[in-house]
Amino acid sequence: MPELPDIEVISEFLAAHVVGQTIIAVDHVGAIVVRNLLGGDTASVLSGRRIASSRRRGKFLIPDLDQVALLAINFMLSGRLMYCSASTKLRVHTYLVLSLSGGEQLRYTDQTQMGKIYLTEDVGKVPTFSEQGPDALDPALTLAVFRDRLRRHPGEIKGSLTNQAFLAGIGNAYADEILYRARVYPFKRRSELEADDIERIYAAIGTVLTEAMATLRQRSGSDIHLELRDFLLVHGKASQPCPRCGTSISQVAANQRITNFCRSCQPGTLIRQT
Repeated sequence: MPELPDIEVISEFLAAHVVGQTIIAVDHVGAIVVRNLLGGDTASVLSGRRIASSRRRGKFLIPDLDQVALLAINFMLSGRLMYCSASTKLRVHTYLVLSLSGGEQLRYTDQTQMGKIYLTEDVGKVPTFSEQGPDALDPALTLAVFRDRLRRHPGEIKGSLTNQAFLAGIGNAYADEILYRARVYPFKRRSELEADDIERIYAAIGTVLTEAMATLRQRSGSDIHLELRDFLLVHGKASQPCPRCGTSISQVAANQRITNFCRSCQPGTLIRQT
């Protein structure tokens, strides 16, 4: 699932390589994935529009188009955006192909069809967009604001971090990394957190996300469809040694997701491992 660092780097890539180009052809429009809120034929509405800018809000990628329109892409679990030559073999689960005036194509693929692309003139009309909390890297998200918002979320801290209404942009993978960096047990409830726990979590959010973006900028190149996770310290590293203490990294299946953490660095009530 693409999260804030992935989507920010994709947005930067589009700004450098795609912004300013015109969509000259539109193909393979998948009705389940592509939602045209402007009305009319999607291919006809998109053709001839120039990509004016690219931005991100939480886990949404927003390429702005001319004539006061935009695409709001919510990748969900398996959505990917691919930048490639028109001669590149089309993948099976491709649901939108934009041919660009520069000769390349932007393709959206989604194995599960859970992701959505909205064509609209008002991002506020996009489902869940307006329900998002502050962006996890918003400079206005001070420690005081973070503390205040956390008071409204009494559940487990990992669940709060991945709740887009609390903070926008963090998903399963980076929540694991943030809590590992902060040395906080993922299943601690808000009432169990000490003041210094909250301070470490807040600091780790900025550190982990910005470091990840730096790594992705170096490694992604034009392969913006690839999900790079091998550099993460605990997420996806079950049974491997903790980089800090050498304890085997634990994996727990709970709340319909996989959580990885170090039981020595992030002590808490023992939960059955998978």
